[in-house]
Amino acid sequence: MTRQHVHITQGEHATGTGSDLVISTLLGSCVACCLWDPTVDVGGMNHMLLAHTPGRNAHRTLSGINAMELLINDLVKLGAARNRLRAKAFGGACMISGLSDIGAQNAEFTLQYLKQESIPLVTHSLGGSMARNIRFWPGTGRVMQKITDAAVSEADVIVPISNGNGLELF
Repeated sequence: MTRQHVHITQGEHATGTGSDLVISTLLGSCVACCLWDPTVDVGGMNHMLLAHTPGRNAHRTLSGINAMELLINDLVKLGAARNRLRAKAFGGACMISGLSDIGAQNAEFTLQYLKQESIPLVTHSLGGSMARNIRFWPGTGRVMQKITDAAVSEADVIVPISNGNGLELF
């Protein structure tokens, strides 16, 4: 049997059916939510960068609410029923101590969203300080998690550099 492998990154999601597809991602402070409908063997995974969109010009696909709704809509198009969905959630690590704990915010958003939408959370691995490699088989709901100390680049951040005379260089 040939296996198809799809790797997703920040703001992306993937869906599929059957046992020949595996979806993977690497997480730090981001959260991945794996959803599947066991009745029709359909599932998918998203990769949420931020719990909430930081501004009007930000990429909406990076926010939690949009990532969840896009994933659910695509699953319904494949034959899943919202009331049969099951969830597994991963990520939300605090990757850099001393800074705002974006990972905790992402994890909290995910738990609250699933509760509000009455989607049962079968299992989760959220928080901590280590990155996670996640592999998800959407047709069965099976997940394999590998904890790693690898660095995860979760966003391109431009920090202005001052040369001391009031001029900022980027």
